[in-house]
Amino acid sequence: MAPPNLTRDDAQRRAALLEVQSYDIELDLTNGHGEPGESTFSSVTTVSFTSREPGADTWIDLVAESVQSASLNGEALDVSGYREEDGVVLPSVADANTLTVRATCRYMNTGEGLHRFVDPVDKGVYLYSQFETADAKRMFTCFDQPDLKATYRLTVLAPGSWKVISNAPAETTESIADGAVRHVFAATERMSTYLVALVAGPYAEWRDEYRDDAKTVPLGLYCRASLAEHMDADRLFTETKQGFDFYHRSFGVPYPFSKYDQCFVPEFNAGAMENAGCVTFLEDYVFRSRVTRYAYERRCETVLHEMAHMWFGDLVTMRWWDDLWLNESFATFASVLAQAEATEYKYAWTSFANIEKSWAYRQDQLPSTHPVAADIPDLQAVEVNFDGITYAKGASVLKQLVAYVGQEQFLSGLRVYFAKHAWGNATLADLLSALEEASGRDLSWWSAQWLETTGLNSLRPAFEVDGEGRFSAFAITQGGAKPGAGELRTHRVAVGVYDDSVDGADGKLVRTHRVEVDVTGERTEVPDLIGVPRGKLVLINDDDLSYCTMRLDPDSLATLVDRIGDITEPLPRTLCWSAAWEMTREAELKARDFVTLVSHGLPAETEVGVVQRLLLQAQAAIASYADPEWAPQGWRTFTERLMELANSVEPGSDHQLALVNALAGSVLGEDQVAVVRGWFDGSAPLPGLTVDTDLRWRLLHALVAHGAATEREIDEALTADQTATGNRQAERARALRPTEEAKAEAWRRAVHDDELPNAINESIIAGFAHPAQRQLLGSYVARYFADVGDVWRRRSSERAQPVAMGLFPSWSVAASTVEAADSWLADESHPPALRRLVSEGRAGVVRALAAREFDSLG
Repeated sequence: MAPPNLTRDDAQRRAALLEVQSYDIELDLTNGHGEPGESTFSSVTTVSFTSREPGADTWIDLVAESVQSASLNGEALDVSGYREEDGVVLPSVADANTLTVRATCRYMNTGEGLHRFVDPVDKGVYLYSQFETADAKRMFTCFDQPDLKATYRLTVLAPGSWKVISNAPAETTESIADGAVRHVFAATERMSTYLVALVAGPYAEWRDEYRDDAKTVPLGLYCRASLAEHMDADRLFTETKQGFDFYHRSFGVPYPFSKYDQCFVPEFNAGAMENAGCVTFLEDYVFRSRVTRYAYERRCETVLHEMAHMWFGDLVTMRWWDDLWLNESFATFASVLAQAEATEYKYAWTSFANIEKSWAYRQDQLPSTHPVAADIPDLQAVEVNFDGITYAKGASVLKQLVAYVGQEQFLSGLRVYFAKHAWGNATLADLLSALEEASGRDLSWWSAQWLETTGLNSLRPAFEVDGEGRFSAFAITQGGAKPGAGELRTHRVAVGVYDDSVDGADGKLVRTHRVEVDVTGERTEVPDLIGVPRGKLVLINDDDLSYCTMRLDPDSLATLVDRIGDITEPLPRTLCWSAAWEMTREAELKARDFVTLVSHGLPAETEVGVVQRLLLQAQAAIASYADPEWAPQGWRTFTERLMELANSVEPGSDHQLALVNALAGSVLGEDQVAVVRGWFDGSAPLPGLTVDTDLRWRLLHALVAHGAATEREIDEALTADQTATGNRQAERARALRPTEEAKAEAWRRAVHDDELPNAINESIIAGFAHPAQRQLLGSYVARYFADVGDVWRRRSSERAQPVAMGLFPSWSVAASTVEAADSWLADESHPPALRRLVSEGRAGVVRALAAREFDSLG
């Protein structure tokens, strides 16, 4: 069932009343005989807290199978009427209080609370906790809100073969009867409940340490034993140390916790979680098969993102979830900055422009867009706010702020912020005050313009050229923010002019002039460009300093279409790709022309991450934005080009692997299916391509989706890969079968089986709607709107969101789908968070309809 929903008002009242000193938590993870428990575990919590109003009533949070007893200051409390939604009522608290609660809590298979997983390879039982936003109460009794910080001391009884990891180091371990071991951990530093961590099971372990003049930090890496052969510990330790070097140098505050463990755990719902000193990661980051360099780059970004949270989020924590963006935007910005300046990934800002900016633009154009500093009245609201505004737009506007005040002044402000608010809670106002103190600038206007409004401004060049090809006038025009109130903002931008290289013989386009300027109002003159040669290409957000929709003049657009591969540097080339994609989404560039642009420009693209994103965008253009009458020809032309490139690029290269992966997710003709079959079974291999375990699954998925592989082959593949990942891949393959029966079974399990682990559910959803199978899915438009409300009612947000988003009928680009969504949305009794997700799906269909209409024009 859905968990209790804490409101901001109730949290503020409780925080005004209480101050929490400490938690002592005792957990028994055994079955009473030294073996792992199966469905529940014992949880005994002793909390010390004070009240500013002795005699007041309050409550403490707990989601448990049952509560055996509770005593407040030595007096037994009546828990016979305990309900999860009420927690444990605390009547007439004293000025100083000690509360002890004995409960039986449930293991979860949803990635919430204390998650339990059994490895199909060796039957090992693995546990890990995941508490953000407010699931600590599933493991221990607590005041589960971020501004009631405390220290925590854990004692854990576990099977003798297990590693047990938490936020603090273990002080003692003691073997007891039946082979179990009691682990007693040191008290933690003061932190919020959602940052408490417990990881336990027969994990494989690697040790190292980071050392500099400020501190020595013990380092650990953990993953399941059956994945240990794939753990690239040396690379991860190197990137971890590079991160500590950069953050120590930049933040001016040594790492605030006593150790730093990174645990790669199964069936994790997100990429990672910043538990203080015990970070958990999606175990897919332990690469068991060949991946491109881009996958390593993104993993490194995640490692550095979570590390940044140790300061921004863990040392200093938001007071309430309104300021979630402060945590996530800052960590996103800091991780990319650290990558670019401290690791091998020097072009990290190119990936940021390619991935994060695209995510932000897409989210900010939805009807559900919201200010970066969002209004979060309750926990249900925050659950759907882990989005492209909170992470990517927030990081983008921070990058804009750094361009405005200067990087050193920005970092100086952070040092002030950390010094003033260490171990406490803070707000946006506190951060702005620190930045103003360090930079000497008034930033109240910046917050009003960038954090409290919605939508994108469009920036366009407006210029004249004299007879010698030099600018005789140059201005930047700004359109009002859309969607939103049409606000005009102050943008710090760089204008870049690109022309043929000096000798022109190599056919390359290079930057020949750059000017920085603050854009304000509807029109900003740029006198520094007067007399500068016009060149071939003008970018008015060069270096990607601002957050805006960049538009091109007609000649620059022609250069983009004809010569995008000639731009020598990856960042401006990516900005051009991004401009073309945004024009496609806005029905300003035909989908078929975008696909042609990608097909012609791919060979010159050096950054494999950009290649991978472009391939996905081209697939989306054909599937959703192209005229359906042209789409079959589009798929045929596009996949023939991919086949040609896969055979012509360097054998065994990342680019070849990216092209093959894209083919596996496309709509294929019979001849291409036969080629994929040859790669899959080895009868006609592609030179240089190693068909390892994960690629074999992707090729099988392509064959299954096109009716060219049997259920027996799925079973054989699973027999050869009897792992957790293999099981998920087989589930996806079964959902991909192109039959009405297979789709009905996939829908039944994804929508109606509430006992499925989230990871399995998401695999089924991923296989449901292949672009080659839309003729099978017509009836599921009505079924979606009939079923989604009940799914949301029955399941927690973490479990319901994959259905609400992943099964929204975006495959049905039709006015009737919009009408069905409108009819559903007309019922205002649906929860606001679910209404938001449905409205976003509807907006995607409306956008696709407009793009298709534009693409069909002569």
